[in-house]
Parts: sequence; C-alpha cells; structure tokens
Amino acid sequence: MYDFKIETGDAPAMYADLALALEGLTSGEPDAIANMANAAALIWETLPDLNWAGFYRNVGAELVVGPFQGRPACIRIPFGSGVCGAAAATQQVQRVDDVNAFPGHIACDAASASELVVPIVRDGELLAVLDLDSPRPGRFSADDEAGCVRLAEILARVL
Repeated sequence: MYDFKIETGDAPAMYADLALALEGLTSGEPDAIANMANAAALIWETLPDLNWAGFYRNVGAELVVGPFQGRPACIRIPFGSGVCGAAAATQQVQRVDDVNAFPGHIACDAASASELVVPIVRDGELLAVLDLDSPRPGRFSADDEAGCVRLAEILARVL
C-alpha cells in the first residue's frame, strides 16, 4: 500500500513532491491504464478544491474517458469541443478561470467552475489529456499549470 503525505502549503514544493511520488508509482509499470488510475488517485488525494481529476485518452482521434476520481463523466469528447477538446486539438494547456465563459464548454458536472487541461504528448503524438476540474472559480494558478505540465511529462513516458 502506498501512503503519500504531501504538504499542500507551498505549491512548487508540493508539485515537486507530487512528481517524485508519481515517478515512484509508475516506475517499472508498463500498463497505461494502471498508471493513469494511480495518477488520478494521487492527484485527487493531494490537490485541494477539486471535484474531478482524471484522464481522457486519445482513441481514434476522439477523447474517451479514462481513469478518474470524481462524479461520472462525459464518455466521449470530439477534438475541438470543450476545454478538453481544445487542449487535444491544439496540444496546448488550457487553464480556464470560468468555464461558463469558455466557448463550447461541455458541462459534464454542473458544479465545475474552473478547469485545467494538460495534453500528454510523446514524440508529437497526443496520448491523453490530464483534466482537473474545481467548483471554485479561478482555482488553478500558474504554479498549478507548471506542476501539472511536469506530471504530464512523467506520464508521457509511461503511457
């Protein structure tokens, strides 16, 4: 059993510890689903003020829900639709302070107010996106973005 105690007071230190924990969890494990499942659980247990943390996988140029923590989610999202689809289509991080102001936002959970979506890319190919939702507007900072980009880099090696 893994029991990570990651302090959340200082964001850069927290993300450094989170990255180390993720590397430990995924080290030597070749199964992408297992790695996404453990990553989702680790993120969910560590980051405050989330109502969803998980993955959408690139399956045939469409996003399909993968392992996650939170309420049931949309199953399929076309590239270019909503925040996750925008991240998939552009392979660019999407940090949205108010999802209701995002054109074409897909409300899988009406409680979500802000969102951070980070593409997971290896050798130019989109593997998945890491999707974090919060019921708090403006929840995600530049530190969150940088920390989650680091997590995506780790995951790109093991998915």
